[in-house]
Amino acid sequence: MERLKIGISIGDFNGVGLEIILKTLGHKKVLDFCVPILYGSSKVVSYHKNIVGSNLQFQTIKSVDKHFAGKVNIVSCWNENVTITLGKPSEISGKYAIQSLDAAANDLRDGHLDALITAPINKHAMQLAGFSFPGHTEYLTNKFESEESLMFMVSDHLRVGLVTNHLPLGDVTAALTKEKIVRKLKIMNESLKMDFGIERPSIAILGLNPHAGDQGLLGDEEEKLIRPVIIENKKKGMLVMGPFSADAFFGSGQYTKFDGVLAMYHDQGLIPFKALSFGKGVNFTAGLEGVRTSPDHGTAYDLAGKNQAEHSSFMNALFKAIDISRSRKDYLESRKNALVKRDHNFTESKVSEDEVVENQE
Repeated sequence: MERLKIGISIGDFNGVGLEIILKTLGHKKVLDFCVPILYGSSKVVSYHKNIVGSNLQFQTIKSVDKHFAGKVNIVSCWNENVTITLGKPSEISGKYAIQSLDAAANDLRDGHLDALITAPINKHAMQLAGFSFPGHTEYLTNKFESEESLMFMVSDHLRVGLVTNHLPLGDVTAALTKEKIVRKLKIMNESLKMDFGIERPSIAILGLNPHAGDQGLLGDEEEKLIRPVIIENKKKGMLVMGPFSADAFFGSGQYTKFDGVLAMYHDQGLIPFKALSFGKGVNFTAGLEGVRTSPDHGTAYDLAGKNQAEHSSFMNALFKAIDISRSRKDYLESRKNALVKRDHNFTESKVSEDEVVENQE
């Protein structure tokens, strides 16, 4: 089986990112499935390696094309000494998190990696260092020059996508439009087919307001924006239902009947997702040409340097990236073969028609 090249940005080195990376890569089976390529500094990795007590061996390289199969590789993004202040956001940790992310994202965009896993960053530290995006999702959408992407939280039994990402709650209503909901729905539907191998996905759409607006008594966004999208896409053959009242939908277990759930805003989707899947969930950015995943938690400064961080979510992010990459390659290959077969059949049919015309003449 082909071992995929998996890039890893190290995130904020004052948090638990490198701890969970080292614990994950310390599993012997990992190198059977992929070639891990960290973007950062061997000095910083060694610092965290001593904290974890890891005996993991790694190979320092100048660029991804110089990687060694069967080893953990580190692409040197800087050589200078840096100040590590465990448990505290800083402009320095933000600066080098950006350098790591830029280098890894560029290699993903340019086709040198099969997938990218991003370790947690701190938004305050990133902004101190001049990062102009609310988070990874928006940064990567810009990097790939994509019109739209979908923040898609996935686990073995639940997949929740967001129409709006990192917005203040007061700005959500103004940001919702029919066109935006349609774009997010299309990305989710295509991703479920291409990235998760579901031939005809079923999707639930949540309402914005309590009780999904209660027929207009608690808000009219459901009737003006959400329901028309559902009706229009049902007519196009999509298996989409709603709008559902979010509390009853998750509380009753109705989410188990659907392949994907589209939430209107961040906490509406992530509170139930994390309550049901915390530590096992994965943040996946759907709609990009490249595959990117991350763990479902943040920098956890309170645990930094204590060797107490749980790495199961990062492990899941790694294997989910591998699974999605393979599923996507199979899907695109099958579509390509189907198009070739269709064109071949069309050509044969055209030749037969020409032969009939010649015989008649």
